[in-house]
Amino acid sequence: MTDTDQLLAAYDDQLRGAGEPGPGTVHEYDGRLLRVTGGHQGFLTAPRDLGVRGDELDALIARQRDHFAARGESVEWKTRGHDEPADLTDRLVAAGFVPEGRETVIVGHTADLATDPVLPAGVTLRQTADPADLHRIGAMETAVWGRDMSFLGDFLVHRTTAEPDGIVVLVAEADGEVVSAAWLMLRNGVDFAGLWGGSTLSEWRGRGIYRALVARRAQLAAERGYKYLHVDASDDSSPILQRLGLRAVTTTTPYVWSPPAA
Repeated sequence: MTDTDQLLAAYDDQLRGAGEPGPGTVHEYDGRLLRVTGGHQGFLTAPRDLGVRGDELDALIARQRDHFAARGESVEWKTRGHDEPADLTDRLVAAGFVPEGRETVIVGHTADLATDPVLPAGVTLRQTADPADLHRIGAMETAVWGRDMSFLGDFLVHRTTAEPDGIVVLVAEADGEVVSAAWLMLRNGVDFAGLWGGSTLSEWRGRGIYRALVARRAQLAAERGYKYLHVDASDDSSPILQRLGLRAVTTTTPYVWSPPAA
């Protein structure tokens, strides 16, 4: 078994079918599928193999769609490129779910990335749990992505308040402006720490800020004894992470169902 195979096996074993807590969320299982209700939208995730096929799979999908239809909410079903059964995504589409952008699941050894961060001139990096900072991060993310991402500020405030040992938020600033931010997600009982965020304002890209955020989060993960890092990487971030030594182990694509417009 190659190192990449081992990384994927550990990822499947430790991280599949588990959801991150959020403000007011409720976690319920339907068979092997985890359903999270109460966030900014619903969320569905499962182990590599759902354990059902054909009509049973269609019924499972329909139950989730109908659950969120009754609430008038959209829901994301998080899939990976090596999921079973192989026709899962076709059946999701047939039930009205729409695929969004595919990302690459990147996994690596924490020790390989735990180096001192190098920042461009004029940029500072600090750790924060200040709600004002966290809402500034939400505003920065909104500017980066061109859609309302203010819910991220609320999410970060909740996580840093409710589970301060489960998250570390880093903010990069220049002249008092938030130019990039990222956070490290920590979970008890697993060997993986998650790299989340990492968005950077367009005029500050290509200067090493993202790499610095990765290096500092790797240091923090290593200090806490986490063996691996994982991230769902965009096409912009994936090449950077792979140059740093992480491995692409699979892909992930969200399939989203939304209630019909009124």
